[in-house]
Formats: sequence, structure tokens, C-alpha cells
Amino acid sequence: MISSIIRCSALKVNKFLYLSYRAMSSSRYLIDDPNFSFLKELGLERVNKGVYNGEWCGSGELSKSIDPATNEVIAEVQNGSVDDLESCIKTAEDAYKHWRNMPAPFRGEIVRQIGDELRKYREPLGKLVSLEMGKIQAEGIGEVQEFIDICDYATGLSRMFAGQILPSERNQHVIIEKWNPLGIVGIISAFNFPNAVFGWNAAIALAVGNVSLWKGAPSTPLVSIATTKIVTEVLKRNNLPPTITLCQGGTEVGKKLVADKRVKLVSFTGSSKVGQEVGVEVQKRFGKLILELGGNNALIINDDADFDMALDAAFFGCIGTAGQRCTTTRRLIIHEKLYDAFLQKLIARYKGLMKRVGHPLDSSTLYGPLHNQQAVDNYKATIDEAVKLGGKIEVGGNVMERPGFFVEPTIVTNLLHDSPIIMRETFAPIVYVLKAKNLEQAIEWNNEVDQGLSSALFTKNLGSTFKWITENGSDCGIVNINTSPSGAEIGGAFGGEKHTGGGRESGSDSWKQYCRRSTITLNYSQQLPLAQGIIFE
Repeated sequence: MISSIIRCSALKVNKFLYLSYRAMSSSRYLIDDPNFSFLKELGLERVNKGVYNGEWCGSGELSKSIDPATNEVIAEVQNGSVDDLESCIKTAEDAYKHWRNMPAPFRGEIVRQIGDELRKYREPLGKLVSLEMGKIQAEGIGEVQEFIDICDYATGLSRMFAGQILPSERNQHVIIEKWNPLGIVGIISAFNFPNAVFGWNAAIALAVGNVSLWKGAPSTPLVSIATTKIVTEVLKRNNLPPTITLCQGGTEVGKKLVADKRVKLVSFTGSSKVGQEVGVEVQKRFGKLILELGGNNALIINDDADFDMALDAAFFGCIGTAGQRCTTTRRLIIHEKLYDAFLQKLIARYKGLMKRVGHPLDSSTLYGPLHNQQAVDNYKATIDEAVKLGGKIEVGGNVMERPGFFVEPTIVTNLLHDSPIIMRETFAPIVYVLKAKNLEQAIEWNNEVDQGLSSALFTKNLGSTFKWITENGSDCGIVNINTSPSGAEIGGAFGGEKHTGGGRESGSDSWKQYCRRSTITLNYSQQLPLAQGIIFE
């Protein structure tokens, strides 16, 4: 495979070779290793500028990007400062004056070209996502594909986003809706989807006439830089101003972006706690918000479920991306008739998974590391708390003794449905399995948590299906049937309710959040009648 690191991560028998390699290469960065040549294909260097304002620069702190599977340094990044962010905002303001006057189909054509450019780099960029974030290679490449897909979607949208023509109560009058761009859209993305979340926002924002200012996650800066290089190459080729700017940085940069009234919309992806703080700050200045926050997602297995298909859905939903998706299955609610058999089958799947643990870039790997030490610490603290509360660890529960941030995927039983630890989202591969008497009880438990992102029900019953998707069913933004809560297609609006934030990104009519609506009354008569029949003489 691509390196001895990757091979040895997958095979314990080569542990000595792996340690020998680390000793030999401890002073090197992975970007210098020919086995990681895809990094240089993406235009990355040993030290990379983390700010793009029409030129690459950066006057902030120097940071190291780490491979979470080995703890080795990939490369370094010169981050941005508050002053660098100011230069990005000024650049974006100037670019917007030009971009908003371009015909929408022309803007769509540029987005189409961005999608095509991403196709050229889909594999190396996907590998970078896997290397820097920690998700397996198939998921990393799949994430880049999401960006490509939303570019295709936004290209079509550029010829279709339209307001209504409405009847007026006044003779020879007509009411028209016109959707206009906002200006600068600030995008603050999270480490777990370091490429796609930017794409969902930027492609739609560009198509409807906005420009984007991106602050990527501090721990995945190379994905942000490489993605920006790909996008801006298309802009340069078309002699266009930088409608995409980037400022990697820490908390101060984020605070400045959120508070600046020139940033008309802030799209924030992250925890509910930080999202609430962002929401308050943006609301103080009456800015617009898209919040994509936590998800304490449940999968319900009804007594008439397709057992094998539900088992597949539960397995992927719980352990995909090592439990670090916002749509990861956190709670598995099983009808009492199926509970024992389903739980035993799932435990067996988990035990078999341990043969597929390895470096994300190894094609045989199905389960990779957590993203950083903080995630490992949260995992350990949650396991300890679950045990103290009377929980039973059916499988897993340990940190793996190997380089990187690997933990065992874990199943916990014997806790009450409203136990405080279950009511709280932990961003780790821990699932709580609950036994429900009937569908009504399962729906009640699904809805009792603060978050409302994703949910799913396995059933063959038409009545149960419609109970689930209507007013008496799930209160989440994503309400699936006979498929996993984990993941979503770009064609639908993505987002959730309650502490998930209420924002919507990607497909359907999510584009409206990136616009301001103008309601226009047009009088084509020679008279001036007033509404509601008012006579003013």
C-alpha cells in the first residue's frame, strides 16, 4: 500500500517495523515522504500560508497539522490574524460589487467549472481529508464528491431560483417577489466535514450572487487551503475577483468574523454550546444565521422491521467516521420483541470490526481514529460516567494501545432512557441501546432530547410510517424510514430543530437563506388606489 505506516497500522504483526519507521522519520513531515506525494499535487508545501485575500499570506501563529492516526506532523500552517481577516473582508466587499452584477447563469457556469476542477482533484483531495481528519479513504473521497454534487445542483439553481408573481387586490396591480443576494457570507466549518460543509454553503451562495469568507476548523487547515487553491484557480482563469476568501485562525479570528456587520450571514457548524454563543452575537447586530449544531440521533427498530437491513443501518450509523458525524446514531431504540437478538448480532458485528481498524488511507480500513486527544478524553470520561450510573459495557470501552487517537467502538446498555448521559451528545463511537415496549414509547424517547437533527425508523407498516413522519412523529429535521439516520443527500435541505439550530443547508429551498426577499407592488394603471379600499382625500 502507500506506506509502511499504513500497512503497519492495519497489521499488528508489523508493529516493530512501524516503530522503526517512526524512529527513522520522527524529524520529517509527511509532506516530505514520497508516499504522500498527493499533498504536493494539491499545491501544499512544508509551510503553508493560511490566508487568501487575493494573495496568499498570513501573519498569525504557526501551527502544525497532525495525522490523527499516527500523531505525525503533516505540514505547518501560518495562520491568519484579526488584521488578516480585515483584509479578507475588504477584498470580499470589492469582489461582491462585481459578482452581484454578473448574470445568474454566468455565476452558475463558474460554479460548474469549480465542480469540474474538483473532479480533477477528487482523489488527492479526498485522501487529504482522510489523512488530516481521520475518516477512512472512501468517506474522504465521498466528501469531496458531495462538494462536486452541490456544484452541479447550484449550476442548475442559477437558472431556476425565482420569486412568485402574486395577484393584487387592486386593479392593474401585480405583486412580485425578487430574491437578491446578501453580500458576504461567512462560513465557519467544523473538523469532521472540512470540505463538504464549505461546499454546501459556498456553491449555493455564489450561485445566488454572494461572496464567501471561510474560516475552516483550526485542526484541518490543509483541507481548507487545498480546497481554496482549487476554487480560486477557476476564478483566476476567468479573470474574476476573489469571490472566495479564506482566513484560518483561532478564537479571535472567529469572534471578529461573527461580530462584523459587513458579514451579512454567518453559517456556523459546530457544537450547540458554541453555536448558541455565535447566535447571540450575530443577533446583537441583527445579522442572518444558519446554525448546524449537535445531534443526539436515534434509530428506532420496530417489531416489524427488516432485521438484517436494520442491522446494517445500525452498524454503519454507529461506527461510520468513528462516531464523529453530526448524524451518527447515538441512541438505538429497539422493540422489546427484537431487543435481545438484535443486540447480540450488533455486538458480534462490533467485535468483527476490530480486524478492520487501521490507518484511514489503508483501503482495508473500516474504522479509523478519533480526531484529537480532546475527543479521546471525552470518550474516556463518558465511559467512566456511564459505568458509575449503572451502565453495562457490552463491547468496547477502552482506548487502544497504539499510536494515534484510537478508541474501541462501544455499546452501552442498562441505562434509563432519560439518563443525563444519554440526554447529552458525546462526539465519539458510543451508542446507548434502549428497549421500548411499542412505537409510541420509542417516538416519545426520540423526541425527549434537546437536539433535533436526524432520526430513523425501521418498519414495514404503512400506518407506523405515517405516524413517524407526521405531527405525532419525529420532531427532527431529518426523519428517515428504513435507512440510517447517518448521512444525507445534497438534494434535500440538511439541518435540524431545537438545539440543532434550525438552519438548513444544501438542497430544496435552502438557497432562500442566502438571499434577501424583496416584495414589489407594481402599479401599471393610471390611478393610485390604496390597499384595503382606503380612500384618502
